Amino acid sequence: MSTEADAVPHGEEEAEDEVGVVDRLAGIRDLPSWEEPAVYVGSVGRTMFDTPGAKDNSLTVLLPFDSVQRVPAQSLVRIVSQPDGRQYLGIVIAGPFAEPDGLRADAPALVTTAVQGATFMPRYHGRVQVELLGERSPQGTLMPPRLRPLPNSPVFVLDSEATADVLRVDGTLQLGVTVGDEAIEVKIDGSKKAVLPRHTGVLGTTGGGKSTTVSRVIQQAASTGWAVVLFDTEGEYTELDQPTEDPTMLAALERRGLLPAGVPNTVLYRLVGKETTNPGHPNVREYSLRFSSLSPYVVEELLDLNDAQKDRFEKAYDTAKLVLRDLGIFPAVKGGKVDADEDREAFELNEFESGYPRMRLDHLVDVAQMIHDKVSKAAVGPRVCREFHAAWSDSKQQAAMTARVEAAAAATSNAFSWRALLGKLYRLRRLGVFDVPKVAAPDYDDLLTPGRVSIFDLSDTDSPEVNNLVIADLLRGMQRRQDEGYQAAASGHGELVKTLIVIEEAHEFLSEERISAMPNLFQQVSRIAKRGRKRWLSLMFVTQLPQHLPRQVLGLVNNFVLHKINDVVTINRLKGSIAGIDEALWIRLPGLAPGQAIVSFASMARPLLVAVDPTPARLRMID
Repeated sequence: MSTEADAVPHGEEEAEDEVGVVDRLAGIRDLPSWEEPAVYVGSVGRTMFDTPGAKDNSLTVLLPFDSVQRVPAQSLVRIVSQPDGRQYLGIVIAGPFAEPDGLRADAPALVTTAVQGATFMPRYHGRVQVELLGERSPQGTLMPPRLRPLPNSPVFVLDSEATADVLRVDGTLQLGVTVGDEAIEVKIDGSKKAVLPRHTGVLGTTGGGKSTTVSRVIQQAASTGWAVVLFDTEGEYTELDQPTEDPTMLAALERRGLLPAGVPNTVLYRLVGKETTNPGHPNVREYSLRFSSLSPYVVEELLDLNDAQKDRFEKAYDTAKLVLRDLGIFPAVKGGKVDADEDREAFELNEFESGYPRMRLDHLVDVAQMIHDKVSKAAVGPRVCREFHAAWSDSKQQAAMTARVEAAAAATSNAFSWRALLGKLYRLRRLGVFDVPKVAAPDYDDLLTPGRVSIFDLSDTDSPEVNNLVIADLLRGMQRRQDEGYQAAASGHGELVKTLIVIEEAHEFLSEERISAMPNLFQQVSRIAKRGRKRWLSLMFVTQLPQHLPRQVLGLVNNFVLHKINDVVTINRLKGSIAGIDEALWIRLPGLAPGQAIVSFASMARPLLVAVDPTPARLRMID
């Protein structure tokens, strides 16, 4: 208990307290200043605690006010976990988002002042969502992460050069720049068989920028020695030899520091009897198709024959082969003897891949007509084929032809199905595109010239069936030529030509609705796709209706350029076919601006959102 002796006057007590405060402040002033630990110096943010909704390989990073604009979407970051010292690489998949310090973003005070027009801006910080790409080993290699970075670990942004190295976006064909960092150029590695020969899909709605992407890839591929073959169903690319004059494209080129320029060494092909959208092109060539190059089973599918008609077609086809042999058309007869090499070729022929050599559509039509006439008890004789007319005047050859026709007619008595087949064969003949005298088929050595861009203008056919016949015929021909080049290169004679084949409106060539009725055509495309991976033969499927592409076709494709797609059902279907694209990118797909695309190539570490470079060449219809 205190006594009077212990009492201190009130004024003196206050004086002693003031002296103590001064002494304490002086002590604090003399303490060394606080310094950020060395491991945190240069960091832009810190990792946050995980919430109950946290997901594997994903974590939240908080950013101070002055770092919010330093971490744009798709930035690569390095995380140094503390205190265990593990290093991780990650990529920003969402954000940066701005959040007020100490308040919810929808706090009543913020909402009220905003709607009343008052200026009230509290201090705020940033937040980004980061997906882990891997853990960096002490040797510098990237491996799957076994653990997660601990909370409050420093986060560093990689510079553009380091980011490009990690994402593996270097290559020979420049596609564009990443959205968020234009210093990072996205390139396709056209020097490796594991990239473009694994085939590419360019998908998106009208107006999304597919044509710009395709023409950009064509220009880049041709400039690096690729042979490019383009099936142009709408006539969009027939003026690629000229520089662009579109004001929007010119402005975009200027922003990127690029100059307008046409694609050199282009050749424009038009089907015999059809027109081209660019008749003033300096190198227009007319071509026809060779019926003998088409597999009879593919012809059945393209003509949409029913089972009875298929049976009649195959009987007529087999009979035509026997007649060609009897007449010495194939195998040829030389000096009274059958040519041994051609005889072996006929014996080893795989009709699932090719047709019977030297058989013309006129041969098949005449044989089918004669069988029909025999069944109908009408006068039998050739109608359209000059060779058959000449043979009919020879009694011995006429007898041989008659015997073949009678043998085929004996197996059937229904003339109606023969008439239905003849209707389709005559309609095919009236197209006038097969075996036209003095109009050659395309020269495949010419098509597969390095740096050559061959454009097949199919805009005037007005028939998906004709387009499909052209594509099927030329695909098979190019594959055969590339197979020969592969064998020659393997034996040390020459090198394979890198070849890019672009199929526009691919959904009309191989549609979801028709794939079950066209198994042989799909198998032929599938063989081309699988063999092409070793033979530098690359397919690019382009379509504005990806929902119509069958899953089997998407299964052949490993590289994707996805432009704007609005349909939710289509997006969900693509999610099941395309691996590696995170949910944040799928969410952005319906809102992509023209020219933007989600790009996923086999050479890249992960898919990226890319602003595709404008094309310097002229397009007739800007997509």
